[in-house]
This record gives sequence, C-alpha cells and structure tokens, in this order.
Amino acid sequence: MIRDATGGDAGDVLHFARAQLFEPLGMRSVTLEFDATGTPEGSSRMLAPARDWARFGLLYLNDGVVGAKRILPEGWVRYSASLTPGAWAGVGAGFWTNLGDSKGSRYRTSLGMPRDAFYASGVLGQYVIIVPSERLVIARFGISGNQYDIAGVSRLVADVMAAIGNNGRVAHGN
Repeated sequence: MIRDATGGDAGDVLHFARAQLFEPLGMRSVTLEFDATGTPEGSSRMLAPARDWARFGLLYLNDGVVGAKRILPEGWVRYSASLTPGAWAGVGAGFWTNLGDSKGSRYRTSLGMPRDAFYASGVLGQYVIIVPSERLVIARFGISGNQYDIAGVSRLVADVMAAIGNNGRVAHGN
C-alpha cells in the first residue's frame, strides 16, 4: 500500500520516507531495503546507527510530534504502546509493551523495567526503549550472545534510570 500510494516503486517510497520522516527527525544515515518488487520490508530491514534510532524513539516519546510538526496521527503512540488483546507476550502495534497484564509485561516489570515502557526489538539484539514517565529513550545496539536478552535490557533500563535519578533530565544531543 505504501509503495503504491507513493508512486509505485522503491525510489518513490524512499523519497517519501526521507521527506516525511527521516529529514524532519534528523535521521541522516538510514538505509531501507526493499523486496524484488520495490516494496519496503516493513517488519525489518531499516538500517540506521543508534543515534538515528534514538531520534525515532524520541518521535514516540513526544507523542508523534517533532518540533512543531505532527508526524504521526494523534493517538497513534498510545495505540502502539497498548497491549493487543490476548497477546500473552505483551505486544502492541509494532512495539513490545509493559502496559496491560500479559505474562511478558509482568516478567519485564519484575526485572525493573517500568510499567509504561515500550520498545522495538531488532533481530540481532538491538533495542529502542521508550519510557514516557522518565522522559527517556534508550537505544541499545550491538550483537548479544543472547539476542533477546530481555533480562539484560531490563537491567540496563533500571541502571540508566538510577543513574539519572527520578527527574528524567537527560541531555539529548544531535
């Protein structure tokens, strides 16, 4: 649908993504991969450095707004971070979430990850964690021995929160 709505080929999709998402967010080093028909692989294959992924996380932390421009529809972030009914592992619309009463959210919160945290998880152990109550985004990259080391990631979130204190004031660089 995205490919067809933007003009029909990979170049059109890339132009749209850069103009409407990457440039407004300041994401300067993004590579999108496409299948043989020019369709973006929406579940994966967006490659970017941790700093650009942190900017993506800030979009969600700031309720879909960057600067004075709304990028995501109002309510989309709340929807994305809400538990999908019956999702035992704790997944929302494109994000893992601690909201709701899933087995996964209970496990992650027992390890120190806040109840309102939600995150994207890459196939090689990359994480972008958004913690609205702390006004915090953590981009964790690097290949892990255990690519789905949620216990380690939960400890990382708890350690970062302890290091910054309860005020959530962290300098955000470009």
